[in-house]
Formats: sequence, structure tokens, C-alpha cells
Amino acid sequence: MNQNIAFIGGGNMGRALIGGLVARGIAPERITVSDPHLPTLQTLQETYAVRTTQDNAVAVSDADVVVLAVKPQQLREVVQSIAPLIQTHSVMLISVAAGIRAKDIQRWANGAAVVRCMPNRPALEGCGVSALYAMPSASDSQRALAEQIMKATGTTLWLDREADMDAVTAVSGSGPAYFFLLTEILAEAGQALGLSAEVSRELAVQTAYGAGHMARESADSPATLREQVTSKGGTTEAALRHMETNDIRRIVTEAVAAAAQRSKELAELLGDKQAPGH
Repeated sequence: MNQNIAFIGGGNMGRALIGGLVARGIAPERITVSDPHLPTLQTLQETYAVRTTQDNAVAVSDADVVVLAVKPQQLREVVQSIAPLIQTHSVMLISVAAGIRAKDIQRWANGAAVVRCMPNRPALEGCGVSALYAMPSASDSQRALAEQIMKATGTTLWLDREADMDAVTAVSGSGPAYFFLLTEILAEAGQALGLSAEVSRELAVQTAYGAGHMARESADSPATLREQVTSKGGTTEAALRHMETNDIRRIVTEAVAAAAQRSKELAELLGDKQAPGH
């Protein structure tokens, strides 16, 4: 990769992407990070030897792509502040800020090419999944570059419609919390049956890890894998029957729908509701 990459924001997601890129052989001198928190910059410079600055204008001055890794509430101000600086050459903006529509970002950036991404928390461990949506103005080479950058933290997939981002947010963006909750409940249930906290937690966590690994590596569907674990008249069948009787499918489906609805609401709240085309 010969392009210069600027990161606005050096927090968890920015650091995960920077670490992944450097690990994949991207020259650190091609990466510049801007963040107002000096200790954050010092850590990134010491760890990855990237260039650092507290000035967004300096960071984007020679950038071919700008990764926007700030909080959603800060995104509009950040984009509008750098918009005049990225009009002199073809610069792509990649946003990993949750809930902000690509068309709003593009408007704030005076028409710059925008790719919106929804990574998830496991990206911090290099095993995340990111959904990407590109505005029509993004070229094929820019799309390929965005995919290459996001693959630094895991797998990627493309969406044809930005409207699908709300569902992606609900399934994979918020999804890790659902699995953490189930793992937490499973560990507590083990303790209720007499296991120590340490043993119960290890059993629950390792079981979650193993089941996830099997689901990812197996050619069988999750439904088929579940059936393979479930012996007729056995313990697993007893547990699953209890879950189904208490309508676990409805509970989870409605919960994910609630997350998707909240994603839509946040997009309206943080975007330009009064702008043309909305």
C-alpha cells in the first residue's frame, strides 16, 4: 500500500486498525494519527512508530484516505473542519463512527468520497467483522483500499444499501454484548448449581469460544450444529425445550429489532434532518 493514511482519533478502534495495518506490513511513516490526548499519541508512536499530531489539519495535509475514528457526536464538527483541506485532491473518508449516515458525512465534506463501516468490538482482537457501504462517488480503487484497511481487524463484507446498516448494527455491532450476556448468565447458572465462580466462568467462556470457532469453521449451519449436539431425550434437549417454551426466539428477535430501531433514531438525531434529500 503506497497511500498515506490519516487517522482522526487514536482510541480503541483507531488503535486496532493501526496495529493491524502495521502488522500487515504497512510502513508506519505512511500513517499519521491525530488525537487531542497527548498520552494516547505517545503510546501509538512508541508502539507502532507512526507519525502523530494534535492538529487534524496537519494529519490530513498529505493524506490519500482519512479514517474518521471519533465519537459520533464529534463527527460533524471534525468533518466540517477538515473539509476545506481535502478538496484540492481526491481524498476518501472512511467512517467507523456508529449511526452517522454516509450521505450526511459526504454533505459535511462538500462531496468527498465516503465509505461507511460498521466494525464490532472483536476487531480490537483482530477477529472482528466489518460491513462496508460506499457512496457512488467512491471509485473501485477507493473501495478496494477501504476494504484493505478494514481487513486489518478481521473479515469484511459489502452492503448494497446503506439502509441495511441499521440491521448490521443490531446484529454484529451490538451482537458481542448478546453473547457476553449469555456467557455471563451461563456462568451464574453454573455457580447456582454449586460450581465455584472460577470454574464456572472458565467453562462458560471456553464453551462460548469453542462454539464460535466451530460455527465459523464448519460447513454446517448453526441449526445443524445445534442438532448434532442435541441427543433425543438428553440433557441438551431438556435445556433447549425449556428455552423454546419460554419463547427465546421471540425475545432475541424483538431485542435485535429494538437495536435496529435505535440505530435509525440515532442516525436522525446526529445527522442533518433538515438537509435536502432527507
